[in-house]
Amino acid sequence: MGTPAAFIEVAWRRYTKHSRNKAQEIQGAILPLAEKFRWSNPFLGAVLAGVFTDGSLEQLRSLGFHVLYFPYETLVTAFGAQGIDIQFDERTPDEAFQQCMNKIEAASPATMREVKTHLVNANRKELDAFMASLKQRLDRMVEKVVVIPLYGRSSEFATIDDTLRFLDQHRIYEGSGDFRKYEVLISFTNGDRVEGSFKDKAKVREFLQFISKQ
Repeated sequence: MGTPAAFIEVAWRRYTKHSRNKAQEIQGAILPLAEKFRWSNPFLGAVLAGVFTDGSLEQLRSLGFHVLYFPYETLVTAFGAQGIDIQFDERTPDEAFQQCMNKIEAASPATMREVKTHLVNANRKELDAFMASLKQRLDRMVEKVVVIPLYGRSSEFATIDDTLRFLDQHRIYEGSGDFRKYEVLISFTNGDRVEGSFKDKAKVREFLQFISKQ
């Protein structure tokens, strides 16, 4: 409901052999939503815990995701400080898993708050950066609106050389020509930019009204 301001995916992985696949799953789920709501220019976030390769994290960042990553070691240390050993690998027997689960389920609220505090403190820099980026998106305001009415005859060319020859001979002030479209560029205080191309004023008005309500 409403206009989305952020899409944030949460994921856990224990082994590096699964981390790139999970990163691809996240981008496959979120990027189509980001495209659908591109006028909103939503915040894209991924909160990850466990074991993820540098390549998988960079893959998400390169696509515009803000990544908050809690490494496996910080989780083990946070629980270990409260006497709960959550370390495991592919050779860990089911009985050990069950014993660990029982301890977690039986832990008091105070114990879990200590785990949370330890985990947050161990990843404070990354957490603050993630929340600051999210806050910038939620608090952003329109900084500048640029409207460019485009006129001119359309010219098509089969080769780069033909295009360059046209540019050499083209006179910039030879006349306005036919109206083509409006180009609208909106800049926000957090550095975001939203662009749109419209052939009539009604669509431009709809676009601007949509932005004003965010």
